[in-house]
Amino acid sequence: MIPRHRFFLCIAFVFFSCFVTQSYASSKTILVLGDSLSAEYGITRGSGWVALLEKRLKAQKKNVVVINASISGDTTSGGKLRLPALLKKYKPNIVIIELGANDGLQGLPVTSIEANFNAIVSLAKKTGARVLLLGMKMPPNYGDVYAHQFAGIYASVAKKTGSSRVPFFLEKVAENKSLFQADGVHPTEAAQPFLLNNVWLHLLNLLK
Repeated sequence: MIPRHRFFLCIAFVFFSCFVTQSYASSKTILVLGDSLSAEYGITRGSGWVALLEKRLKAQKKNVVVINASISGDTTSGGKLRLPALLKKYKPNIVIIELGANDGLQGLPVTSIEANFNAIVSLAKKTGARVLLLGMKMPPNYGDVYAHQFAGIYASVAKKTGSSRVPFFLEKVAENKSLFQADGVHPTEAAQPFLLNNVWLHLLNLLK
């Protein structure tokens, strides 16, 4: 017969093991597939919006791992090539796609950009991941027609694939020149909290 104190220790161990297993199993992984806007270009390491996202999630006791797979200069074509290996390695529950700006700045055809986005979203969804697209816009000097067509890509892809979308990732930043670095393209460290806030509520809906 097992002594009473050992019996209770065994019971406690079983409950603890179940709790740890359940906690581990309930954790989620967010993969950010982006370019320099998410890769902390020109700002202090750890001050970018993705790093701030990780800190906010931890502060709110959310069991979420954030993987920043952003590379400065990346395009939708590059993201499409990189994604399969990232999905296999990290098995994310949510994929945030912050791409397209470099495609637009190069004046690439809208149809090609949209096709790449559709392929990226399809790859992510095949693994069961939920997708959040971060919408971008082109500066006025690229012409009204191209700017309009480019901005429409994100809404079109989101509707076609059933993905979530942030209408404009640079909302409250784009109109404020003081929130950009000397190159006039990359947001400053002070702009990062605004970028996070633009993403936050949309992301919370996917985490529920």
